[in-house]
Amino acid sequence: MRTTEEPEGFDGEASNTSMISGASSPYQPTTEPVHARNVLGGIRCDVEYLKSYFGILKVVEVVLSLIGFICIETIMMCSPCGGVYFFEFVSCSAFVVTGVLLLIFSLNLHTKVPHVNWSLTDLVNTAASTFFFFLSSFVLACINHNTGAEIAAVIFGFLVTGVYGVNTFLAVRRWRLGNGCQAAQTSEYMRARTASRGEMEARPELA
Repeated sequence: MRTTEEPEGFDGEASNTSMISGASSPYQPTTEPVHARNVLGGIRCDVEYLKSYFGILKVVEVVLSLIGFICIETIMMCSPCGGVYFFEFVSCSAFVVTGVLLLIFSLNLHTKVPHVNWSLTDLVNTAASTFFFFLSSFVLACINHNTGAEIAAVIFGFLVTGVYGVNTFLAVRRWRLGNGCQAAQTSEYMRARTASRGEMEARPELA
């Protein structure tokens, strides 16, 4: 009888020991639900970009483009209307495109699409906006009826042209610096690869 009771006691002690060790183990199973991956988790407001030269210029461009568009929209009668329509199209397009780029850069959305050259995209937008704003403001200055709305639109048009011009200059410089760094990295990689091939040829037993 004693021999049959000892294994039972041993089994009980073993089970108690396993329960104690299991309770004290830091690796406990959890019943908490597994949360789905948040795709938009990396989106945040980049305050540093908004404080930078590019962020400030983007905000000024959006505001001036909107003011120019509002001024030109207050014109009820015009003859001819070609200059008015041209300025209206340019100001609205610049407001939308620059506003979208400002939103993308300020929320770090451009990091989600790394295969797009955002520096070149910003450069193309600023250069095109500079040219078309200057052209539309010049045409509206030559063809207008001297109304207050048209004069205000011309003033804001030339102001935003200057802001876009400064942004274009900075964007060109940033794009050149980026290409220079990329070319230096490519050159360093090719130099290291050539040196590695030279070592392999000097030591054919490694091949």
